Amino acid sequence: MLQVGWIAMAYVLGSIPFGLFIARMACGIDPRRAGSGNVGATNVARLCGARYGVATLILDIFKGYAMVAVALEFSDSAFFVSLVALASLCGHMFSVFLHGRGGKAVATAVGVFLAISPLATTLSALACIGVIYFYGFVSLGSLTLVCALPLFLLFAGKPAYLPLALLAAALVVVRHKDNIIRLWEGTEKSWKKK
Repeated sequence: MLQVGWIAMAYVLGSIPFGLFIARMACGIDPRRAGSGNVGATNVARLCGARYGVATLILDIFKGYAMVAVALEFSDSAFFVSLVALASLCGHMFSVFLHGRGGKAVATAVGVFLAISPLATTLSALACIGVIYFYGFVSLGSLTLVCALPLFLLFAGKPAYLPLALLAAALVVVRHKDNIIRLWEGTEKSWKKK
């Protein structure tokens, strides 16, 4: 029963739309109705400025990290920890506070896997940053990050979390379907100046 409650708490914490709160307080904008329509850090940064995007990023990472880190302290079960992690990701993607809508959960996934394997997450984040630096597409960097995570988890000696990483990658890729289409068509927005 305690485990069910912990999973529910992870979902509720994951559901908190920090990007929405920050954008409304910082610049009076509802990010769901401006820019890309996403409540994540990238859209908040575009709409309100980099520092507010960074604040959103940190809080979204935290909500993924917090519940998983505590779950790891109290349980040796990779299955249970994976359920907590998945609940956190689903909370961000399908927020109870946004009537079942939400973000793409990249930052929340970073938090989740940072708790599970700092090494794998750091290596994946470096790959992400490299892609963004050279190509200018945050979406492509995000996709690189989640697709690299399963490989780096194996490298870091965490095979028990491979199913979670594969499922998380699949969910994030699906949430990026519009970005993938725009990347293919050459219409995706880039951070690089033309």
